[in-house]
Amino acid sequence: MNRVVADLIEYGAGAKTGHVKPVCTTDEYRALDAAHHIHPFTDMESLNFKGSRVITKANGVYLTDSDGNRIIDGMAGLWCVNVGYGRQELIEAAYRQLQVLPYYNTFFQSTHPPVIELSALLAELVPGDFSHFFYCNSGSEGNDTVMRIVQQYWIALGKRTKKYVISRKNAYHGSTIAGATLGGMTGMHSQMLSRVEYVEYIGQPCYFGEAQRGTTPEEFGLLRARELEAKILELGAENVGAFIGEPFQGAGGVIVPPSTYWPEIERICRKYDVLLVADEVIGGFGRTGEWFAHEHFGFAPDLITMAKGLTSGYVPMGAVGVHSRVAKVLAKGGDFAHGVTYSGHPVAAAVALANLKLLRDDRIVENVKTDTGPYFQRKLRDAFTNHPLVGEVAGVGLVAGIQIADAAHGKALDNGTEVAIACRDFSYHHNLIMRPTGDRMTLSPPLVVTHDEIDEIVTKAKTAIDDAARQFGFA
Repeated sequence: MNRVVADLIEYGAGAKTGHVKPVCTTDEYRALDAAHHIHPFTDMESLNFKGSRVITKANGVYLTDSDGNRIIDGMAGLWCVNVGYGRQELIEAAYRQLQVLPYYNTFFQSTHPPVIELSALLAELVPGDFSHFFYCNSGSEGNDTVMRIVQQYWIALGKRTKKYVISRKNAYHGSTIAGATLGGMTGMHSQMLSRVEYVEYIGQPCYFGEAQRGTTPEEFGLLRARELEAKILELGAENVGAFIGEPFQGAGGVIVPPSTYWPEIERICRKYDVLLVADEVIGGFGRTGEWFAHEHFGFAPDLITMAKGLTSGYVPMGAVGVHSRVAKVLAKGGDFAHGVTYSGHPVAAAVALANLKLLRDDRIVENVKTDTGPYFQRKLRDAFTNHPLVGEVAGVGLVAGIQIADAAHGKALDNGTEVAIACRDFSYHHNLIMRPTGDRMTLSPPLVVTHDEIDEIVTKAKTAIDDAARQFGFA
């Protein structure tokens, strides 16, 4: 065992008593990381040459790295740390549950208090008659579960041909084989040996760059929604089981649909007896200023995928909310042959329960709707109005997408992804976490962010994009 590894073991032991101090230099951490760790969605050769940023602690909306830099987290981790870092309510909930029942499964006709109480609370918080919840570990697994539920539902009704699930181009529904198939990102598909059958795609409701000149956002929303009807008729309504969509597309760049889009999607699903699935992995638990983003966009789904904000990222957990009309059919369909070892994990459930109570009792969601969300959107638009490298700012509540574009000509850049990556690098230099997704920059800060912290995020984001504008000749 080398010295660094031995010191890290000692570091881990120190964490038990609260006496923790880093034992490695940044270079030593980076060397170990490069030697043993494969990062998600990363060019490892490039990262290992550059060296990863080593995050050592966090509090509120700030991170600290191994060099002592204080970084404002404009992405709430990965769209998930809704209540911010260091909340003792969640930490103590995990500790108490670990002492009493650290693990038991929900197979073997068994259950436990945390998952029972969590399910009852979710039934109160989710709008509409969502009576039942299935648990897993992530949004990816949640969307795998959705596919299983859709299939089982139609089999139970004797409509076995309704197998197709329709999704959208540039959608993201996870990175498992099933989740990535549901997602419409072709770059992910190219790395898969095969895809799940019976998945089809329609266009995304992205007005910037995709609407024909002279078309209003409302007209465009209807046009894109009616692609669903055309696809259903092409496949045959008797063969289509569900449509799935994020209320706003997160990893696709925060694509916010026109107001006409989702009501028309719902009308079409009801007309052709197609289940409507809302992927609320990013949008759920307050991000838009409503408990769930589908409330903001004015539609009512049959199934809801949840994760991320369910526990504010403190422990892994995902879930699928099942409307009572679907749950009643599933209950008569025999065994639902699906589950994972950690379905309804008691510690995760205890943390989720504490997290949801905190969001509710501290009125955090309401504050996003009435105060910090509108302030965030206003400050971003004020900062980037007439910016030469910004085509639009789209968003709602505490989530936003900044389109990197040739603003003077109102069009996307051929090298937009390259420019967005430069914006990210500049933002890191200024100690802001801001994420590029294609040719859009995305921001999604913790829901507890203050006005002063929003000012800091927006100022640093503008400075980073100004830097990129100078680098690429737009300033």
